[in-house]
Amino acid sequence: MTKTKNRRLLENTINFVKKELEGTEGGHDWFHIERVHKNAMLIANGEQVNGMVVQLSALLHDIADSKFHGGDDSVGPKKANEFLRSQQLPEKDIQHVVSIIENVSFKGGNSVKTFHSKELEVVQDADRLDALGAIGIARTFNYGGYKNRKIYDPEIPPKLDMSPAEYKASTAPTINHFYEKLLLLKDRMHTETGKKIAQQRHLFMVAFLEQFYAEWEGKV
Repeated sequence: MTKTKNRRLLENTINFVKKELEGTEGGHDWFHIERVHKNAMLIANGEQVNGMVVQLSALLHDIADSKFHGGDDSVGPKKANEFLRSQQLPEKDIQHVVSIIENVSFKGGNSVKTFHSKELEVVQDADRLDALGAIGIARTFNYGGYKNRKIYDPEIPPKLDMSPAEYKASTAPTINHFYEKLLLLKDRMHTETGKKIAQQRHLFMVAFLEQFYAEWEGKV
């Protein structure tokens, strides 16, 4: 594809995603997509990958998050597939992007991935970085409020051995999500750039939790 066609494809994709995500929950809106896209481009600079596949996958990875579609994981890949076909993208690239979208999400500690590519690793790291650090904390509490969940309940401990189905159905307090997902991500990054950034953001979350518990107990 020529540079002009590539630029037009990205512009069309951005416009499509913005329209599809109008009015969505604040942690999974266009700005989340934009941050993941920026993260992906940063990480891709140090990797041997298909840059267009990375960018399209980052832009389309949450086009229809299953959390907002009755838990149906097939809606997002289907929408992405239909859109990319409308843009006359080569079949192999369409399949690659769709496979990334199908496998990018954290689905619980016991989930098993059957598809692998360097492009998936880049996009997955980029998405996971947006679940860490200050923005990760903000997104977590925003979603907890959106679902009317408790902030914290000492009587409900985190559950670390959930199946993907149990993870998807969980209604646990928001603080539990740090232990069931967020604090696990640092050790699940693939790329060197992703690992480096994740380490710093992880430490920020650890410091936040220490402050949270101290305030909860009235110690500070």
